[in-house]
Amino acid sequence: MDGDPKHFYQAHVFVCTNERPAGHPRGCCKAKGSEKLRDYMKARAKELGLAETRINSAGCLERCEFGPALVIYPEGVWYRPETREDIDEILEVHMRQGKRVPRLMLKYEDRVPPKPKA
Repeated sequence: MDGDPKHFYQAHVFVCTNERPAGHPRGCCKAKGSEKLRDYMKARAKELGLAETRINSAGCLERCEFGPALVIYPEGVWYRPETREDIDEILEVHMRQGKRVPRLMLKYEDRVPPKPKA
Protein backbone atom coordinates (compact mmCIF):
# COMPACT_ATOMS: atom_id res chain seq x y z
CA MET A 1 0.00 0.00 0.00
CA ASP A 2 1.23 3.49 -0.75
CA GLY A 3 2.96 5.08 2.19
CA ASP A 4 3.83 1.80 3.90
CA PRO A 5 7.40 1.61 5.19
CA LYS A 6 9.96 -0.61 3.48
CA HIS A 7 9.90 -4.14 4.87
CA PHE A 8 12.73 -5.21 7.14
CA TYR A 9 12.58 -8.70 5.62
CA GLN A 10 11.43 -10.15 2.32
CA ALA A 11 10.00 -13.15 4.17
CA HIS A 12 9.20 -13.98 7.76
CA VAL A 13 8.97 -17.63 8.83
CA PHE A 14 7.20 -18.53 12.06
CA VAL A 15 7.91 -22.05 13.38
CA CYS A 16 5.59 -23.29 16.12
CA THR A 17 7.57 -24.36 19.17
CA ASN A 18 4.58 -24.55 21.49
CA GLU A 19 4.70 -27.16 24.27
CA ARG A 20 1.65 -28.83 25.77
CA PRO A 21 1.63 -31.23 28.71
CA ALA A 22 2.66 -34.80 27.92
CA GLY A 23 -0.28 -36.87 26.74
CA HIS A 24 -2.34 -33.87 25.61
CA PRO A 25 -4.87 -35.14 23.05
CA ARG A 26 -3.88 -32.51 20.45
CA GLY A 27 -0.15 -33.10 20.82
CA CYS A 28 2.31 -30.27 20.28
CA CYS A 29 4.89 -29.16 17.75
CA LYS A 30 7.73 -29.08 20.28
CA ALA A 31 7.30 -32.79 21.03
CA LYS A 32 7.48 -33.41 17.27
CA GLY A 33 10.92 -31.78 17.01
CA SER A 34 10.02 -28.26 15.94
CA GLU A 35 12.76 -26.55 17.98
CA LYS A 36 15.51 -28.58 16.30
CA LEU A 37 13.97 -27.94 12.89
CA ARG A 38 13.75 -24.20 13.63
CA ASP A 39 17.39 -24.11 14.74
CA TYR A 40 18.45 -25.98 11.62
CA MET A 41 16.36 -23.72 9.39
CA LYS A 42 17.94 -20.59 10.91
CA ALA A 43 21.46 -21.92 10.40
CA ARG A 44 20.75 -23.17 6.87
CA ALA A 45 19.11 -19.89 5.80
CA LYS A 46 22.22 -18.06 6.97
CA GLU A 47 24.50 -20.53 5.11
CA LEU A 48 22.44 -20.03 1.95
CA GLY A 49 22.74 -16.26 2.22
CA LEU A 50 19.03 -15.67 2.75
CA ALA A 51 19.67 -12.44 4.66
CA GLU A 52 16.23 -11.07 3.76
CA THR A 53 14.55 -14.01 5.50
CA ARG A 54 13.82 -14.04 9.23
CA ILE A 55 13.20 -17.36 11.01
CA ASN A 56 11.40 -17.07 14.37
CA SER A 57 9.74 -19.21 17.00
CA ALA A 58 6.00 -18.87 17.40
CA GLY A 59 3.56 -19.88 20.05
CA CYS A 60 0.71 -22.20 19.15
CA LEU A 61 -0.36 -21.84 15.52
CA GLU A 62 -3.44 -24.07 16.08
CA ARG A 63 -2.31 -26.86 13.79
CA CYS A 64 -1.06 -29.10 16.60
CA GLU A 65 -2.40 -32.30 15.10
CA PHE A 66 -0.53 -31.67 11.86
CA GLY A 67 2.74 -30.39 13.33
CA PRO A 68 5.43 -29.53 13.34
CA ALA A 69 3.91 -26.48 11.66
CA LEU A 70 5.37 -23.33 10.16
CA VAL A 71 3.96 -20.44 8.19
CA ILE A 72 5.75 -18.11 5.78
CA TYR A 73 4.66 -14.50 5.38
CA PRO A 74 3.81 -12.38 3.51
CA GLU A 75 2.35 -15.22 1.42
CA GLY A 76 0.67 -17.04 4.31
CA VAL A 77 1.83 -20.46 3.09
CA TRP A 78 1.77 -23.21 5.72
CA TYR A 79 4.07 -26.26 5.84
CA ARG A 80 4.57 -29.32 8.03
CA PRO A 81 8.24 -30.29 7.73
CA GLU A 82 9.38 -33.40 9.56
CA THR A 83 13.05 -33.64 8.56
CA ARG A 84 16.07 -31.51 7.74
CA GLU A 85 15.60 -32.56 4.12
CA ASP A 86 12.09 -31.08 4.23
CA ILE A 87 13.55 -27.82 5.55
CA ASP A 88 16.20 -27.83 2.80
CA GLU A 89 13.46 -28.29 0.20
CA ILE A 90 11.36 -25.43 1.61
CA LEU A 91 14.38 -23.11 1.69
CA GLU A 92 15.43 -23.99 -1.85
CA VAL A 93 12.06 -24.21 -3.58
CA HIS A 94 9.97 -21.67 -1.64
CA MET A 95 12.52 -19.15 -0.43
CA ARG A 96 15.04 -19.19 -3.29
CA GLN A 97 12.89 -20.13 -6.30
CA GLY A 98 9.63 -18.52 -5.20
CA LYS A 99 7.66 -21.73 -5.83
CA ARG A 100 5.79 -24.04 -3.46
CA VAL A 101 6.42 -27.52 -2.03
CA PRO A 102 2.93 -29.05 -2.37
CA ARG A 103 3.76 -32.35 -0.64
CA LEU A 104 4.61 -30.45 2.59
CA MET A 105 1.89 -27.82 2.47
CA LEU A 106 -0.93 -27.59 4.96
CA LYS A 107 -4.18 -26.55 3.37
CA TYR A 108 -7.08 -24.59 4.78
CA GLU A 109 -9.06 -27.84 4.87
CA ASP A 110 -6.44 -29.42 7.16
CA ARG A 111 -8.34 -28.65 10.32
CA VAL A 112 -9.57 -30.94 13.01
CA PRO A 113 -13.36 -30.59 13.01
CA PRO A 114 -14.79 -29.17 16.23
CA LYS A 115 -16.38 -31.67 18.56
CA PRO A 116 -20.18 -31.66 18.37
CA LYS A 117 -21.90 -29.95 21.28
CA ALA A 118 -23.69 -32.38 23.58
